[in-house]
Amino acid sequence: MLFLLSLLASVARLVSVDASPTIQLGRTTLVGLDITLLQLDFFGGIPFAEPPLGNLRLQPPVPKALPDPGTLDASSFGPACLQTDLPLSAMSEDCLTINVFRPRGTPADAKLPVMFWTYGGGFDEGSSTIYNGSAIVAQSVARGTPLIYVNFNYRLGPLGFPQGQEADSKGALNLALKDQLAALKWVQLNIGTFGGDKDKVTVFGESAGAIMTSILFLNSPIDTLARGAIFESGSQATAALFTPERREIDWQNFVSGVASCASKATSGSTFGCLRNANTTEIFAGLSTAMADATELFPWDPVIDGPGGLIPDLPSVLFNRGQFARLPFIAGTNQDEGTIFTTEVINSTEEVLESFVNMSSPSVSPTTLQTSVQKLLQLYPDIPTLGSPFNTGNNTFGLSSQFKRTAAIAGDLDFQSQRRLWIETAANAGVATFGYLFTQPQPNGPPEDGVFHGSEIPFVYGAPSDNSTSALTISRLMIEYWVSFATSLTPNDGLGIPRPEWTQFTPENKAVIQLNGANLTMIPDNYRAAQMDFINSNPVIWRH
Repeated sequence: MLFLLSLLASVARLVSVDASPTIQLGRTTLVGLDITLLQLDFFGGIPFAEPPLGNLRLQPPVPKALPDPGTLDASSFGPACLQTDLPLSAMSEDCLTINVFRPRGTPADAKLPVMFWTYGGGFDEGSSTIYNGSAIVAQSVARGTPLIYVNFNYRLGPLGFPQGQEADSKGALNLALKDQLAALKWVQLNIGTFGGDKDKVTVFGESAGAIMTSILFLNSPIDTLARGAIFESGSQATAALFTPERREIDWQNFVSGVASCASKATSGSTFGCLRNANTTEIFAGLSTAMADATELFPWDPVIDGPGGLIPDLPSVLFNRGQFARLPFIAGTNQDEGTIFTTEVINSTEEVLESFVNMSSPSVSPTTLQTSVQKLLQLYPDIPTLGSPFNTGNNTFGLSSQFKRTAAIAGDLDFQSQRRLWIETAANAGVATFGYLFTQPQPNGPPEDGVFHGSEIPFVYGAPSDNSTSALTISRLMIEYWVSFATSLTPNDGLGIPRPEWTQFTPENKAVIQLNGANLTMIPDNYRAAQMDFINSNPVIWRH
């Protein structure tokens, strides 16, 4: 995130204000920002939903009516939603805003394709401000396939993903997913005014953003809101899915930190009080909940039952054929598990303990323990087999159990789920393309390898180092992404010459290796036995 903030600052230095672009949205005039050197228009901080405050707190989003008539300053991003990694002054609960980057002076009848980004951050941090789509739009223009880039903010932590029995009984689950749907519906209603084509929307995101986007493929109207998708390091069950009651204690911790509601924390009736609390109190509750959390990510999406966005485990829905049939790209980074693995782990017992906390009422402790033991057999304590991969016997001054655990975590949560998703879709005749990002990260900690999230700067045109290899793969990744967004194939034959990215099919299970020094198709069979075992027992792993 710090890197991306510096990326934003560097792009901002390219901005100079000329005549401010304007858009007439209904009877409201939006006054944007002219990004002169890149020949782009920016319109930001546009509210797509009413502020989720008071009686609207812990409710699904309500579409926002703009001033009528009136003028809206749309020259900057809106504030971030509440989270613990930013000062309160940089955030607001009135954060449900959307941003648009477009080629300069795009006419309303241009009907340009649209790329719609959902940021990641573990469901408890992140902001659209960090993701400046200028480089993507500028390269789309340079290659002759101009498009519009859109991103937005969604509620985070307990405000976006309430947990516990009360949230379940009140139907207040997965609110951030509903924020995402509300933003997509705003695009359908309004992007034509900016020169976009509502029928040519590609949804894409990374980590939590990819998870959220892929969840919309289960039981939402996504096929009326988009025509394709790109999933970077995230599938429907990357965050193991449980019912909301499992994290009741996290909700109670949150409420106990809200001073005026602390006495009601265990009452099962907290919503009324929380709706009367002020934002400072809510922020204090969030800080308490994060400090007391027993899991790294306590505010994940939850199974919300029949009629919900996640009516059952994805594997169950896949077996029923219950998923949207939109073309997509799905990929992962080589070492997804490293940054989620504690560096002090140093025994098999600790490895075992780190994976048996996934228990649920549907799986007996004995079954889970047996399965984890099998997992340990498939991932032996041999440094050459561990993650970061392809680093031989080097353990970077850590216990060999670190590389072992990182390999398991990366495959359990990311690699196996990407493989299950793409195989399921391909078997149903969906046009799919897979990737494995292996570009070295010389400026990152060596024990992290090609870590989770390391592809993002490359997609946004600011690779993490200035080597020829890094600059090359960044440009080509944008080429592939833009080609897919404009033509539903990464191989449109336009722009910078690049190797063909062959479609993943039941007969051709291959993914492209995204590496500036070795950009090539590879078989999607790495660690096949391990991932076959994981995907053969999806209920155990809450997949």
